[in-house]
Amino acid sequence: MDPRFGVPLWLRGECCGGRLLWAHNVAHLDYLESYVGATLRERPAPPSRLAWYLPRWMTAAKNRDEVVRTIARLRASLPEQPPGRGRTPGEGRRG
Repeated sequence: MDPRFGVPLWLRGECCGGRLLWAHNVAHLDYLESYVGATLRERPAPPSRLAWYLPRWMTAAKNRDEVVRTIARLRASLPEQPPGRGRTPGEGRRG
């Protein structure tokens, strides 16, 4: 269950010695993959960025490869989206 909203987490997997890696949606997976997978990270401005709240085990360089592999497994478990679907809110809007 999501600790904040109390809803089931469908994108979840075991990582780094039994720890739970989870994401809300594809955009969340994308963010985690880009931040954790980066070999050089800027320090996030507290506490305005999601990276500020990521657990230390997830951001540790020694766990980078395993976390990125787990994210890839979660992404592979998603059903295929038809063209034009799966956009984030506001994407593609004009005005």
